[in-house]
Amino acid sequence: MTNLHKISIKKMKEFALENPVLAALMATTFTWLLTACGAALVFLFKEMPRKWLDGMLGFTGGVMIAASYWSLLAPSIEMSESLGYIPWLPPAIGFFSGAMFLFGLDKLIPHLHINFNKSEAEGVKTDWKSTTLLVLAITIHNIPEGLAVGVAFGAFAAGIDGATLGAAIALAIGIGIQNFPEGVAVSFPLRRKGVSRFRSFWFGQLSAIVEPVAGVAGAVAVFYMQPLLPFALAFAAGAMIYVVIEEVIPETQRDKYTDVAALGFIAGFIIMMCLDVGLG
Repeated sequence: MTNLHKISIKKMKEFALENPVLAALMATTFTWLLTACGAALVFLFKEMPRKWLDGMLGFTGGVMIAASYWSLLAPSIEMSESLGYIPWLPPAIGFFSGAMFLFGLDKLIPHLHINFNKSEAEGVKTDWKSTTLLVLAITIHNIPEGLAVGVAFGAFAAGIDGATLGAAIALAIGIGIQNFPEGVAVSFPLRRKGVSRFRSFWFGQLSAIVEPVAGVAGAVAVFYMQPLLPFALAFAAGAMIYVVIEEVIPETQRDKYTDVAALGFIAGFIIMMCLDVGLG
């Protein structure tokens, strides 16, 4: 490693330590921008084949599952032990709470999953348009992703054992990569429903705008309330896995490309695992 690289890494660490909330905001803005980049493909192509959409959704699920363990649950267990807790208790409580939080949002907020008919909309009954319901579904999906990134940066700044800047950056990169196909998965179905290219792009990128908000909230919470950190990490993991099981996987099983979705899942899992292990 050159002296220049060492200096750059040192400055990055100093910045993240001194400004964890700003670092979380920058990281989640990056993840939002990649969603916007994916949604922008609607300006270049008329439509996206269903095979590619299912493969991208599978990839998203793989990244989220891998991130839930390597970036969230495993550090939660390690930190619980170092803080003197029963090692399995905070992860179990946080994981269950995160899943129940998403379960509650799923029942309360009207939304429509990708590839589902409007008659299959979930949450409180409403006469909202299917485009609005679709965007709300992805917005719910993005809350735990932004929260996870924010918690990771807050944990590093708080000096918690096992929390590293590399792990936080790896998580942000992984979430950002899987946000690209998420943007595609929103904008192209909207376009197929007759929405204009610009409005399809607008709603596609808008679905991830919640990530910077959740990221800042997560960083603030764990930096100023450090004993909550193991719970917060597991909370984000439980919420993400709930989304994968309840939303992402079912959406990839409604057509004949289930094998493509499965391969996409494997690819996403491997990439996120390598990012976390390599950088963390």
